[in-house]
Amino acid sequence: MTLDRAVMLFAGVMVLLSVALTVWVSPYWVWFTVFIGLNLMQSAITGFCPAAIVFRKLGVKSGNAFS
Repeated sequence: MTLDRAVMLFAGVMVLLSVALTVWVSPYWVWFTVFIGLNLMQSAITGFCPAAIVFRKLGVKSGNAFS
């Protein structure tokens, strides 16, 4: 699995988790979903992604987007 795919998989899992927490725990968890969306937009514009840094340090091989 490349870094690009690992970041997208992680983002998808976090979105689904935040939606589940919003539905079953508290509506305030929607702010976690907002944070994830803003982080995705920021990384698309700047190319800086904290999750990519963590995955790279864990040894995931580079892809095309986060090299």
